[in-house]
Amino acid sequence: MNMSIAGSDIADSLWTLTTSAAPSCPALNGNADTDVAIVGGGYTGLSAALHLSEMGLSTTVLEAHEPGYGASGRNTGEVVPGWSKHEPDQIVAEFGDERGERMNAWVQASADQVFELIDRYNIECHAGRHGWLMPANTARRLSAVQMKYEGWARRGADVEMLDAAATQRLTGSAHYQGAWLHRGGGMIQPLGYARGLARAALGNGAAIHGSSPVTSLHRVGESHVLRTPDGTLHARRVIIATNAYSGNLYPALRRALVPVRLFQVATAPMGDNLAATILPEGHGISDARRVLWAFRKDPEGRLVSGVAPLSSGASREHMRQLARRQFDTVYPQLSDVPIEHFWNGLVAVTMDRLPRMVDIAPGVHAGFGYSGRGIAMATGMGRLLALRATDDPEGGAVFPVTSPRPLPLHTVLAPLARLRAWWWRQQDRRDDGRS
Repeated sequence: MNMSIAGSDIADSLWTLTTSAAPSCPALNGNADTDVAIVGGGYTGLSAALHLSEMGLSTTVLEAHEPGYGASGRNTGEVVPGWSKHEPDQIVAEFGDERGERMNAWVQASADQVFELIDRYNIECHAGRHGWLMPANTARRLSAVQMKYEGWARRGADVEMLDAAATQRLTGSAHYQGAWLHRGGGMIQPLGYARGLARAALGNGAAIHGSSPVTSLHRVGESHVLRTPDGTLHARRVIIATNAYSGNLYPALRRALVPVRLFQVATAPMGDNLAATILPEGHGISDARRVLWAFRKDPEGRLVSGVAPLSSGASREHMRQLARRQFDTVYPQLSDVPIEHFWNGLVAVTMDRLPRMVDIAPGVHAGFGYSGRGIAMATGMGRLLALRATDDPEGGAVFPVTSPRPLPLHTVLAPLARLRAWWWRQQDRRDDGRS
């Protein structure tokens, strides 16, 4: 990672400043044995560790930095029970009635799993399940939002289609013509949630080792041998949960996804009077543009939003200008509130924006590619991988389990994704009536 990029260190994240300290996770030192080794301490790996520890298996997480270091500690904090791109009918059309509906049911339940774990283990992460909104500011976008709403409504989801007046009341903005509301969604402090999962897994007897990058992994007889700079771990099964931060441990896995750098900003606290006019009931927004604009409010009254610069090495000033443009469009009342926090991280995107479950080798399993919906999906994927590692049939019953499939022209896909985002932004500006 290029650490010169503005906000590329986890210490720059707003979430690092507004949650409790990380649990103690000393580096692996010497030799150890475990039933299941997990490489990666984000939501996927920590969820898998927690579920495995609940089953009574010995579990060891090896994390190159600290739990929640990657996208799990850097995202906007919106818990969304839905696909990033697909409508549920499209999932059925692509995967068939039986598997397609299992996938739809799984993604619907993924947010439930997040909030159930938070409640069960008393995780302190400012959780609020007030709902999630996808608003639209043009008639064409509103038609697309209506289709998403109808697909989930037919499947019994707790959803509602809102008119312009109701949308303005819940968003605090006159910019939108209507919205789809999913009451199953919500907000969390994302790094607090990751650290809470780690504490819960540790409390159940799992071992978590930070500062322990896996330098090699190979099989010896019935055991998998994982080496770190200061230790060696022997495991019966292995789960790879590195997602966008996958290195060269399995090059085919790294080439099966596109790591895209996403940028986040947060304002100074708005003050009670102004904060009461913006997202007054605590909803999060992911609007219907091609280039996503996401907004949420934190407990101190800061507005947090994602921005999408063309360059992966964007400066703070460029990020400030992009964010200011978004705020002025949706929330012009924020014109005097400064932007104080900047951070970014990598998110794993697949070409079709759907997650993958793969078997890399016998006894080595992986899940990845949540494409911006990682809180709920990664939590749910961690549970599936835990089941897969214990040979439970449910572990392979939701997603097709394949081998990693490297993407053609992988090295140019990330620059092409940024170029596509630039083109989409031009289309969005045209649709918005801006030159």
